[in-house]
Amino acid sequence: MSLVVCIEDDPALLRTLATNFEARGLRVLKASTGTAGLELASSQRPDVVIVDLGLPDVSGLTVIRRLRQWSSVPIIVLSARDAELDKVAALEAGADDYVSKPFGMGELIARVRASLRRSVVGQSEPIVKTAHFTIDLARRTVVGELGESKLTPTEWSIVEHLVRNPERLVSSKELLQVVWGPEYSTETNYLRVHLTHIRQKLEPDPPRPVYFVTEPGMGYRFVPNPR
Repeated sequence: MSLVVCIEDDPALLRTLATNFEARGLRVLKASTGTAGLELASSQRPDVVIVDLGLPDVSGLTVIRRLRQWSSVPIIVLSARDAELDKVAALEAGADDYVSKPFGMGELIARVRASLRRSVVGQSEPIVKTAHFTIDLARRTVVGELGESKLTPTEWSIVEHLVRNPERLVSSKELLQVVWGPEYSTETNYLRVHLTHIRQKLEPDPPRPVYFVTEPGMGYRFVPNPR
């Protein structure tokens, strides 16, 4: 049974989240502060973390950054702030997804299940080697000259889809729909932020990527053997 840690300071919403998740077969642990949520995430190792940005002790962004120091667990932000700057800040801090309040419970549960699917390990897949790193699609690992690069589930899903389509131009719309779902076809800022993280981890010169290349206005391309 998958475990969800919910970090939310509204007691009524926290109870509603727990009731709905548990009714759908998910186990839930609740925290009303960022500090308590971080302690739960550290001790219980959940499959998904849901965090509000406006917490009474530390900000949700701080919670995300601290989690990302040691964990690649999927993080979904739940917030009344719906400005693009807030979404980008959360993604840059390390969040995988962002749901604005008010929200539909069905939508949130779908996002949770999508995050869980992105975390599932495959069975029998090929190994892709480049001059700077090796991608094992079965083990969902990337190993470079300095050892293994830790990708979040969302970063891995982006890398995996591009790697499975070497040299092909993958449109932003296609990549968004494959990784996040059909309702995300216009959220290009998601891709921009996550591709920046991926390049920082895998590219030999992140500002000048040669493996995960942007085709301006069109999409992205994985080039396994750049010239």
